[in-house]
Amino acid sequence: MFYLFTHNDLDGVGCGILARLAYGNKAEIKYNSVGGLEHQLERFLERAAERAGDEDFLCITDLSVGKEMANKLTEYESEGKQLQLIDHHKTALYLNEFSWGEVTVSDKEGRLASATSLFYEYLLKRDLLQDSGGVGEFVELVRQYDTWEWDQNNNQKAKQLNDLFFLVSIEEFEKRMVERLAQSSAFEFDDFESRLLQMEAEKIERYIRRKGREIIQTFIGNYCTGIVHAESYHSELGNELGKEHSHLDYIAILNLGGKKISYRTIHDNIDVSAIAGKFGGGGHAKASGSPMDKEAFRVYIEEVFAMDPIRPDASRNLYNIKESGIGTLYETRQGETFFIYLHSGGTWRAERNGSDMGHEFSSFIEAERHLKRKFSAYLARDEAFVNYLARHYVSGKK
Repeated sequence: MFYLFTHNDLDGVGCGILARLAYGNKAEIKYNSVGGLEHQLERFLERAAERAGDEDFLCITDLSVGKEMANKLTEYESEGKQLQLIDHHKTALYLNEFSWGEVTVSDKEGRLASATSLFYEYLLKRDLLQDSGGVGEFVELVRQYDTWEWDQNNNQKAKQLNDLFFLVSIEEFEKRMVERLAQSSAFEFDDFESRLLQMEAEKIERYIRRKGREIIQTFIGNYCTGIVHAESYHSELGNELGKEHSHLDYIAILNLGGKKISYRTIHDNIDVSAIAGKFGGGGHAKASGSPMDKEAFRVYIEEVFAMDPIRPDASRNLYNIKESGIGTLYETRQGETFFIYLHSGGTWRAERNGSDMGHEFSSFIEAERHLKRKFSAYLARDEAFVNYLARHYVSGKK
């Protein structure tokens, strides 16, 4: 019997679908949360003696184990049992020290790997699956979504696959995908799924718009952090809020009911897995999670509870627009004004309440980033812009 313990997200369930295609009814698949894996493995190992003589194969995908459990798995393998762990998270690289551990962050072509893509290669090499077009496309969609490459490639089909995953139960999703991939040479959504996905896209858009009015900004350590409470659509929310507020280093998404925190960033120089690791979590450089322990509760809730949400930039301006040749006006909740303008030397300067700040910026984006991070400034409306120009001589700034 092939026993698979895998994660309960799209990437983990993708592994389950491949296992079902490869092993059929000879596969027993258990979908686990990050915190629930070791409990399930303890039960499996306790019952190992009852299965003495059976040619069992234990496989773990898209999840990692601590050192104590790793030692127990090594002991299990030493008894002649077959064991394999396949993962792609950087925080699990230490498991490569074990003979049964295979943790690969990037593939040979330099692309970020997913558990589903690694498990697919594992099965292909052992002739347990055929390299059919439909299965290969499904695997690539999962990989692109899990590594967030879909956003760079604007691959909406990958995002829709994850949307569908959350619209039905894991059992229903697995059944649908296995039947489709076993029969089709190409991967497509059926008419019912397409209609369902269109409705879901509209729902997500409304949700993100509402949550965008609730995000707060603060510095946690050296990181300019956005914090928002949300129970759903963490990946979509983190990505959209990160792009809308690109001056923020990362977004922390708090699920108080589940006592969990998701961390998302759009920046290549920020590793949120290191931030999550401080609170007992981990994951990818751009998408990670952690439990909400007492320290995390203090940092992300207690210390910022009294703060007001970020004021969004004015969205319907005709005159006060970014990188304008006549300058751009920003305001703060405290009533301060900041005016960014192009200096004669080709650099950008800013005034605070009508007085030069003494800073020179290489680009408008750099100047705006400074004002947003340090003062929580936001783009003023046209009316405020016109009034400001009426009180100041723009010509003196050219």
